[in-house]
Amino acid sequence: MNKLYTMFLSFLKIGAFTFGGGYAMVPLIEAEVVEKRKWLTAEEFVDILVISQTFPGAIAVNTSIFIGYKISGIVGAVLALLGTILPSFFIILLVVSFFMQFRENHYVDLVFKGIGAAVPAMVLAAVFSLTKSMKKSYLNIIIISLSVASISLLHVHPVIVILVSGMYGYFFLGRKVE
Repeated sequence: MNKLYTMFLSFLKIGAFTFGGGYAMVPLIEAEVVEKRKWLTAEEFVDILVISQTFPGAIAVNTSIFIGYKISGIVGAVLALLGTILPSFFIILLVVSFFMQFRENHYVDLVFKGIGAAVPAMVLAAVFSLTKSMKKSYLNIIIISLSVASISLLHVHPVIVILVSGMYGYFFLGRKVE
């Protein structure tokens, strides 16, 4: 029971203090479940993150569900989900209740601009965090470069890049593993 309570509070804390969406939460989730609590290894975390990206919905929500399930089954998945989404739910209720009154306030506008400036840094931190446990090879660097170029320069939809990368891994890399 103590582990469930700790897990719920961990995800509640992450949900309450992360701005910018799912990818901004990734480094905080990793720090909590891999480094601090040692509930998962870095490799398990990356595997869960990859699987979470293939499902529809917010990456942080999907990741929390998979982590919760890995730690404590269905109950763990539900508690991790609630811990992740409840802070946002209540914050949105508060913001909507009072936002229109204060939106024109210069200082409130500055606060939102400051938070908005930090979000890309959090996403970049997630990218660096994910590369720590990735096997460093020329092939991986080529795949990453082609994926980034396809999405950013050729405007290929990310889902297509994920599907093609998955098929490549299955058909070409899967046969080398014994």
